[in-house]
Amino acid sequence: MESLRVSMHLVSRQVPGLLVNGGTELSLSDSVDVDLHRVRSCIRELGQSGVDGNAASSLNLLREAELLPGWYDDWVLFEQSRLRQDRLHAFHNIGRESLARGDFEVALEASEAALELEPLYESAVGLLIQAQRRQGNNAAALRAFEKYRTKLNEDMGLVPSEAIRRLVADVS
Repeated sequence: MESLRVSMHLVSRQVPGLLVNGGTELSLSDSVDVDLHRVRSCIRELGQSGVDGNAASSLNLLREAELLPGWYDDWVLFEQSRLRQDRLHAFHNIGRESLARGDFEVALEASEAALELEPLYESAVGLLIQAQRRQGNNAAALRAFEKYRTKLNEDMGLVPSEAIRRLVADVS
């Protein structure tokens, strides 16, 4: 408790108005912008209403979203993992919807963002290959497939699924 009181005192002196002491409850001021709240709100909106023309801003926000990087407490690791999974699914949804709308650039960016988080995420690889093929860039689609195939084999000793192989089967 002594450390908490000292910390509160120091924070209140260095950043007046940051903390609100409500007697039994200590909180951040409503004027404080919490980036995690913005990220969670973005993910929620994407889940409820889809991309709706805000894909680029959503991608930028989600790409940079990390929770307390460099912290290794158990509760932080759990929350970091949860946020990472939520971001991964959001990237997939943005990619899938953008591909369906014919916005191949956004679909590429979203699938690449998902693959930065999880290089063996098969759905993201499929979206990436489809977007590249629809742009007429078969060579890039083949490179993406080969990169995935090699990594999957090296890391897990597996081969790509039939569904992924079918996406590049007719490319020569």
